[in-house]
Amino acid sequence: MVVKIIMQLVGGLGLFLFGMQLMASGMQKAAGDRMRRILELLTNKPIIAVFTGIIATVLVQSSSTVTVMVVGFVNAGLMSLYQAAGIIYGANIGTTITGQMIAFDINALIYPAIGLGAILNFFGQRRTYKYIGQAALGIGVIFLGMNTMSDAMRPARELPFFLNMIATFGTKPLLGVLIGAGFTGLIQASGATLALVIAMTTQGIITLPAAIAVLIGSNIGTCVTAMIASIGTSVPARRTAVAHLLFNVTGALLVLICFKPFVALIAATASGITRQTANAHTLFNVINTLLFLPFTRQFVALVTRLVPGDDVIVEAGSKYLDKRMLLTPDVALGGVRNELLRMAALAREMVQEAVQVFLQDDKKLIQQVLQKEDLVDSLEKEITLYLAELTQHSLTKAQSKEVSALMHAVNDLERIADHAENITRLSEEKVESRLPISEQAQTELQNMYAKVDEMLAHSLLAFEKQDFLLAGQVVDQDDEIDNLERVLRKSHISRINEKICFPPSGILFLDVISNLERIADHTTNFAQLVLGEY
Repeated sequence: MVVKIIMQLVGGLGLFLFGMQLMASGMQKAAGDRMRRILELLTNKPIIAVFTGIIATVLVQSSSTVTVMVVGFVNAGLMSLYQAAGIIYGANIGTTITGQMIAFDINALIYPAIGLGAILNFFGQRRTYKYIGQAALGIGVIFLGMNTMSDAMRPARELPFFLNMIATFGTKPLLGVLIGAGFTGLIQASGATLALVIAMTTQGIITLPAAIAVLIGSNIGTCVTAMIASIGTSVPARRTAVAHLLFNVTGALLVLICFKPFVALIAATASGITRQTANAHTLFNVINTLLFLPFTRQFVALVTRLVPGDDVIVEAGSKYLDKRMLLTPDVALGGVRNELLRMAALAREMVQEAVQVFLQDDKKLIQQVLQKEDLVDSLEKEITLYLAELTQHSLTKAQSKEVSALMHAVNDLERIADHAENITRLSEEKVESRLPISEQAQTELQNMYAKVDEMLAHSLLAFEKQDFLLAGQVVDQDDEIDNLERVLRKSHISRINEKICFPPSGILFLDVISNLERIADHTTNFAQLVLGEY
């Protein structure tokens, strides 16, 4: 009987997790880029960040996903720890929405949800309908998994060992917290822990104190994902992961200290244990947030002391574009030139990190490059719009010519970032497919990158100093890079024919050097801005 229970329980859990994945995927696709835009609307007010975290987590149905994204944003310098703290508070509240949903007894809607979801997913004419159908299908599968787990737990009411273990959790809540944290950390899904606990409550085989203890532990266990994501990242990113852990551990300790009053409070919120369990999950995170929110600055200061190190912050959005200066074109153009230098430096960093991912399989940099690409795209739009507004004012012939040249330069820098993103995607494919690169290919790629990076560095310096000689050297180097790309392409094809290099790896290598050659072309265009040849 024990084997049958375990098998059915595992199957039900599998259905639940699959349903969660389906629902989250459908909701994310239906939402489009809204979640990223929501995160971009952050202010320095923690209360706004809390609501942002709640909304973002509801959209993706995973606090771990939101927290990992936040770690990535902080790692890329797009968000401060102070802003991230509020997001973390909100993400913990947002993830309890799933618990509230599965606590409803809507078994009669399981198959209609699956049927309707399947129809919309497979026969929907618009992508939005398909995505909504996928989300509905996921909801149906979630409840099917819950039903399966509930049925699996029914015979467990007769197993003395199981009942004694649950009773122990009720009298020794610390043990329940540790079990909840361990199980959630192992499967990296607090929703699954919650689903199991609620399945037990529907069969009346777990007490409210035991359920609360396990759920509190699940909040600690869900921090594992963010801690893993922070390995090898910047100091601020590691602080964010530690803040997430400290927030949940502190909350758990406070509840354990006041465990009996907290259980009494939860018992008063509803008549049934299933709803009480869902309410416990929600109230724990809401109360924890209310306790931390007024002391966010002090909390951030504490985490900063616990994880010492220097902050390296890249500010999101433009720094030098001031619309008040549009009436003074020379000053406005000076701000644009400063913003272009900043944008060019970001693009250069992206190329460096993208090549590092390819050569060293440094996966932790992938998200960082993609987030910087978003920042570069944002800067391109802001600068272009600013220049377009500048043209509405009285400009000299020379100023009009410079505005046109700067617009072209902005586009070239954005294209450099795009090629860096292309290299990152190729690197991701290489890492995921475990494709080997020969030592000779690595050496050739390093040499070509070194020359391209030298061009980027010189073009930035030439633009900053208005150095015509240096800009001319960059333009002259373009032919050298073109020739080098042809030589490396021919050499690598020969190695593939001689079976020295693995063909799938060879295709990626050729794509990377092609992207580097295009980066050199756009770098040359940027240098020509100094020479007035745009």
